[in-house]
Amino acid sequence: MAIAMVMAILFFLAVLRGANSQFIEYNTTQRIVPGKINVHLVPHTHDDVGWLKTVDQYYVGANNSIRGACVQNVLDSVMSSLFEDKNRKFIYVEMGFFQRWWRQQSKAMKTKVKELVNSGQLEFINGGMCMHDEATPHYIDMIDQTTLGHMFIMNEFGQIPRVGWQIDPFGHSAVQAYLLGAELGFDSLFFARIDYQDRAKRLREKTLEVVWRGSKSLGSSSQIFTGIFPRHYDPPDGFTFEINDVSPPIQDDILLFDYNVQERVNDFVAAALAQDQSYYVDYGTDFRYQYANSWFRQMDKFIHYVNKDGRVNALYSTPSLYTDAKYAADEEWPPKTDDFFPYADLPNAYWTGYFTSRPALKGYVRTMSAYYLAARQLEYFKGRNNSGPTTDALADALAIAQHHDAVSGTERQHVAADYALRISIGYKEAEKLVASSLTYLTQSGSSSGQGKTVTKFQQCPLLNISYCPPSEAVLSDGKSLVVVVYNPLGWKREEVIRIPVSTNRVTVQDSSGKVVESQLLPLSNATLRTRKYYVKAYLGNSPSETPKHWLAFSVSVPPIGFSTYIVSTSKQTGPSSVVSSVYTSEGSTSNTIEVGQGSLRLTYSANGGKLTNYVNSRNLVSAFSEQSYSFYTGYNGTDRENQASGAYVFRPNGTFPIKSEIQASLTVVRGPLLDEVHQQLNSWISQITRVYKDKEHAEVEYTIGPIPVDDGTGKEITTQITTSMKTNKAFYTDSNGRDFIKRVRDFRTDWELQVNQPVAGNYYPINLGIYIQNSSTELSVLVDRSVGGTSLVDGQIELMLHRRLLHDDSRGVGEVLNETVCVLDKCEGLTIQGKFYLRIDRLGEGAKWRRTAGQEIYSPLLLAFTEQDGNEWINSHASTFSGIDPSYSLPNNIAVITLQELENGKVLLRLAHLYETATSVVLNYWMSSVQLVRCFLAEIDVHEFHDWRGQGLFCMASVELKKLFPKKKISKVTETSLSANQERGEMEKKRLIWKVEGSSDESKVVRGGPVDPEKLLVELAPMEIRTFLIDFDYLNMFGS
Repeated sequence: MAIAMVMAILFFLAVLRGANSQFIEYNTTQRIVPGKINVHLVPHTHDDVGWLKTVDQYYVGANNSIRGACVQNVLDSVMSSLFEDKNRKFIYVEMGFFQRWWRQQSKAMKTKVKELVNSGQLEFINGGMCMHDEATPHYIDMIDQTTLGHMFIMNEFGQIPRVGWQIDPFGHSAVQAYLLGAELGFDSLFFARIDYQDRAKRLREKTLEVVWRGSKSLGSSSQIFTGIFPRHYDPPDGFTFEINDVSPPIQDDILLFDYNVQERVNDFVAAALAQDQSYYVDYGTDFRYQYANSWFRQMDKFIHYVNKDGRVNALYSTPSLYTDAKYAADEEWPPKTDDFFPYADLPNAYWTGYFTSRPALKGYVRTMSAYYLAARQLEYFKGRNNSGPTTDALADALAIAQHHDAVSGTERQHVAADYALRISIGYKEAEKLVASSLTYLTQSGSSSGQGKTVTKFQQCPLLNISYCPPSEAVLSDGKSLVVVVYNPLGWKREEVIRIPVSTNRVTVQDSSGKVVESQLLPLSNATLRTRKYYVKAYLGNSPSETPKHWLAFSVSVPPIGFSTYIVSTSKQTGPSSVVSSVYTSEGSTSNTIEVGQGSLRLTYSANGGKLTNYVNSRNLVSAFSEQSYSFYTGYNGTDRENQASGAYVFRPNGTFPIKSEIQASLTVVRGPLLDEVHQQLNSWISQITRVYKDKEHAEVEYTIGPIPVDDGTGKEITTQITTSMKTNKAFYTDSNGRDFIKRVRDFRTDWELQVNQPVAGNYYPINLGIYIQNSSTELSVLVDRSVGGTSLVDGQIELMLHRRLLHDDSRGVGEVLNETVCVLDKCEGLTIQGKFYLRIDRLGEGAKWRRTAGQEIYSPLLLAFTEQDGNEWINSHASTFSGIDPSYSLPNNIAVITLQELENGKVLLRLAHLYETATSVVLNYWMSSVQLVRCFLAEIDVHEFHDWRGQGLFCMASVELKKLFPKKKISKVTETSLSANQERGEMEKKRLIWKVEGSSDESKVVRGGPVDPEKLLVELAPMEIRTFLIDFDYLNMFGS
């Protein structure tokens, strides 16, 4: 030992005599070198806009006892490092954070940062307000949040993001690939998380890079090059350099101990040679670069010394540069279709629980998304006024809520509350905007001139829990309630609406004074309990009175417009709402009870109280049908080896049917408009099934909670709809509300699945609906929010509706998914009230209902209330309005998903075709010169039915812009990318055309043609969304 120490000292002294320690200028100028393995170093940070801390806490670095993360520090530090060396590069994703930082910068700093952006040192990737989730958001929300970010980038920097970067979402959707990828003009998409079995196979076969065709309807016209990370989105082990990280840095000062340049170069080269091809390294991970110099110093050294070594080539890069290099290689790439769900990172860890986690937040986001769509329309009709209320705050709040740890339900409780608070603040402002817009439209459209007083419209955001003060108010003599009903869809709607009232005798009239058929229904005990507790939880006080009834009445509302109805106290001798008949099955002399007065009839057993049969007399469908509830107990693990069910992961530990604990029989409510069946299964599950006279589907409103956990077991609540259909393991689920994808139980298209979790591994995200089919019929179920769903048994659909768990699943959130609601000192588990809708059709007919009803579920009618004395209001205000030509209605396969006046005065218009093609058969569909619909497609898998093969036809629909804007003079129509940040023509010119293995098999893809400036006719192909910026003359003179 002594001899070794002496020798070391002698060596060190010898080095000191012959060496100089001096400044080293690192050569970081390297670019791609042909013929070598090029290692693209991509510096990045992944900054969640909320997760363990709120978005603002993350930004300013508050609440660091949870996590020491400060995005403000990241951006300050990164800019300083980029200024030091023009060869350094950095990518940034989350505009929700960058906007906050940008607002605080001086003019001089902004000028310097713009130089970084223009030179390519700083590149905006993805470019949305957040890195949105891909399982639980609706496609309209994904578009909106991306558009907000892209418009910010364009307005401030004049730049267009060209690469998708979805590195952290827990599985990846087909809609992300073709719609939020190719249709944005992106040349490539990169992400990290795919199923561990899938990744292992792709690593073996070197197929981590593919060309993804996410839409069967749009095919190669909307494909995108996709790169899957070989591991997680952090650097390889030993190459992380945050100030407190443990990776050994390059120590290149020869006068210091632990000189290790060659050792670290060898480590780098070994990792590169293992790839056997050029590749990229993600230099960064969550909230890194708070001290950016510690990262860039090491990357400078690696680039300098690795390139001096010469075995491989290292360079600063970005995903855009990497994409260009891959395209220049001129290779063919393997194709990918469908999606990357479900995701598992270990054999017993399927991330399918979050499809349902925090169902109240999911429902709130969906409700406010629909409200935002309608509010933007009304803002456009009134004319945008930046000094008055706008929809901007709601837009920002909803954008942040699409984050993959927000609407996903995988954030901590205080963060979920923060998202909800932001949305509620945005709603309050948008509510004022809606009220003022309706006031403007009802007054300016009046044929008798301006109303005597300014109308003050009220709305009822708590109507979902049966609380609506304006409709519950007792009307004094001579007063009546004015109900304005707004329809944001482009076709006429005839529906039944319900509002709570406090009187037994009411009558409803339309604006012409004609009596409208109406019905009074009882409020169930569960409804009243939820109302009492949750109104107090939200407002601080319980309602002083309890409404006596639901008032249901029929409304007819024009496209993108409103109708008005008058509710008044009826006289003893005059017409009045029909009071529903109510009885229970206890006294029934029959073994069965039938409900429904139109085409649809449901049959229940009088003894068991269960649904037994479904009959539609119009389409002659008759089917055995049952509906039931059950729960899975969550696995009670404590770590990844002993995996628990939690916010992310669904790992059941047994399933148990929920049988009725209450002997009370069915309560049946009958009336002229609808029948209801009230069922109370136990103290915490009840439901109301509604069958409307003029509808051919059943509406099921469920109330679940508080889920009991006093037995020490977490529970995940499901419902099953069961038929006798033979479905051969197949079922179909939607992708973010757009395309339906075929699923097969215990099967994956891309690899041979090893089944470890036969329940959780067959769950998929549902935003619109799920359906099953056999050779003659199809069963469809639509939902009002994101849920998880599956078909574990032939002929059966299962939905997970609520979750309450007692263990964390060890995926980072560090908190149990145990939502409670507190009133004063009393807290109880969260109660959820939601709806799903079911229908059975002949094969091929279900698509029409799924698409039309699905759009109506997403965009419900908006209600606003005021009072009048006598007929004062109705005589002095416009009682009906339509924003489009009165002779015109959009076809039922086209939706206006955006109608918005921008700050620059232009109008943003998006039109979406709601149907698919390719695997389709033609239905007879109404055809008229007004609708300009040439065909109508049903979405069924014709490959299952050889007799129909070859009959799949292409369906093009058209929209007449002149009739969509009848009182405006259109001066210019510019088609743009999906996010409206570039002209569509320019985007197509720049699009990279990737070679795909076996692509010659693809049939021709047809899309809507250019818009003739004279005819102003927009064509849309199946699944196509077209975006336009429209210039008008006299924009703010609606009605002129």
